[in-house]
Amino acid sequence: MSDANQQKGLIRRFLDAPPDSVGKTVFVAVTLCLVASMIVSAAAVALRPVQEENKLRDKRINVLQVAGVYDENVPVAEAFAAFEPHVLDLSSGEYTDQFDIETFDALAASDDPAIVRALDEDPAGLGGTMQAYRMVYVLRDDAGAVDKVVLPIEGYGLWSTLYGFIALEENGNDIFGLQFYQHGETPGLGAEVDNPRWKALWNGKKLFTEDGQLAITVAKAAPPAGQAYHVDALAGATLTSVGVDNLVKFWMGEAGYRAFLERLKAGEID
Repeated sequence: MSDANQQKGLIRRFLDAPPDSVGKTVFVAVTLCLVASMIVSAAAVALRPVQEENKLRDKRINVLQVAGVYDENVPVAEAFAAFEPHVLDLSSGEYTDQFDIETFDALAASDDPAIVRALDEDPAGLGGTMQAYRMVYVLRDDAGAVDKVVLPIEGYGLWSTLYGFIALEENGNDIFGLQFYQHGETPGLGAEVDNPRWKALWNGKKLFTEDGQLAITVAKAAPPAGQAYHVDALAGATLTSVGVDNLVKFWMGEAGYRAFLERLKAGEID
């Protein structure tokens, strides 16, 4: 028998088999899986631009919220236009034009060995390395003077890395607000970092004492510097609270934004 006849015979035997036969069942299952995977892949590709746009919009809303200027009646893009984005060189505390502001992504940049640096100590749980550059946002008052700066922060809590922003007044010391836009902490416990009442505790707190010591503390009891430097720990979420304490101290310290904050306090930020 020829190869062609053998092939026809196989196809005919398959078509003549009962609908619930093993061969037809496997064939239908595999076909459905392939078609479904193709549809899902096509949808993921088609929706990626929308997802990225929504992600950007959500981040901008968080910047507006932490700075206290979010108004749901004002288009996000219009409100966000009041901010000046800058790529900051953490080591010098100065802005850099090394990157395109429109396309700079600090998280993506963390995969580039040319712009990350190793950490001798890693209290924030960043994996032993950190980005040497960060995007910061400056908000000015009607006279054109710096009103607030919004700085991205991140660090490990109990179960996840928390990503958020801290807003500081123009003196680089008084905290206006802090909030996280992404984390995977335990609902009802560590996830209380999203509780408006807890976030409100940060308003008016100070980072540094008069002699320049970093004193802000998230704990059950106030530090020796006093209540002005104290944010109550989250009830029942000790490790998340410790994580937030560590990450805030890290980013406000020498390895983080300290050089920039010194320049801000000195009035050197244009």
